[in-house]
Amino acid sequence: MRKPCDYTPVWLMRQAGRYLQEYNDTRMKAGSFIKLAQSPDLACEVTLQPVERFGLDAAILFSDILTVPDAMGLGLSFVAGEGPKFERPIRDEEAVKQLHVPDPNNELKYVIDAVSAIRKALSNRIPLIGFSGSPFTLACYMVEGGASKDFRTIKTMMYSRPDLLHRILDVNAESVAAYLNAQIRAGVQAIQIFDTWGGVLADQAYKIFSLAYMRKVIDLLDLGKGEDRVPVIVFTKGGTPWLEAISHCGADAIGVDWTCNLAKARRLVQDGVALQGNLDPMVLFGSEKTIREECRRVLDDFGMVNSGGHVFNLGHGINQFTPVESVGILVEEVHSYSRKYH
Repeated sequence: MRKPCDYTPVWLMRQAGRYLQEYNDTRMKAGSFIKLAQSPDLACEVTLQPVERFGLDAAILFSDILTVPDAMGLGLSFVAGEGPKFERPIRDEEAVKQLHVPDPNNELKYVIDAVSAIRKALSNRIPLIGFSGSPFTLACYMVEGGASKDFRTIKTMMYSRPDLLHRILDVNAESVAAYLNAQIRAGVQAIQIFDTWGGVLADQAYKIFSLAYMRKVIDLLDLGKGEDRVPVIVFTKGGTPWLEAISHCGADAIGVDWTCNLAKARRLVQDGVALQGNLDPMVLFGSEKTIREECRRVLDDFGMVNSGGHVFNLGHGINQFTPVESVGILVEEVHSYSRKYH
């Protein structure tokens, strides 16, 4: 963690995805996204595809954040053009009572097997990142029944029956911790908690219903100590207002979206944690000149010669329509230009 290196390392959220033809070919071979995610061999195959193509500095497990609520028996499906749907959303007291913590070595064994397969295939060339959705983000899908534009259902529960939402979040925190601990035992070398929807909350609500439960997850993780500690990254999309608070949750690094200048982020966290980010994914639709200039701007914003603690990434996941050659330009520019800071 925060060790010296020759250049700023880079990996990209959603780096194995639909913008790659080889991914689409493998997904077609699998038959569906769910079948792809549930096949350890194919999940390993698509995890390695962007690593082999671009020379990235980390691989991230190919899976989905909704594997955990699916393992709770909510009936996950993916509808073309609509995204994920749950057949049995959690909306009343009886449904909340039925929630249980799934056994990651049983209901989620296919993910753990994928971790083992990927580690073997990587042969320690680069680290493997494991992940989960945050308790609140998972709750959004579980209560809404899928994606949402206004989060009316979960916010209604939050303000009218906060006891029910706290119960869901407690179960989710225990489930996420068990799931991540199983990934760690299987060999992942870093963890990212994706808090995709925490940023839709009001200031105090974020601290109570999102950040507090990510802190609970981190407290339950078996991360090891010293040089063997598995670092934890927390990424809240829209999380700029809470960067200082996030820096005290026990995470080793904070993912930053594109709305925050990294120099400002460093001042807020006072170098207490590493930072990850934060190029706007839409920059990759620009010209080569623009892509290189924007990569340099992010690196210059973080700045400081011989400073560690920055992992270059996008401010969110790669868009499925991203030109493949743009990703190659990004990786090459980060690796070459950042050397002056190391």
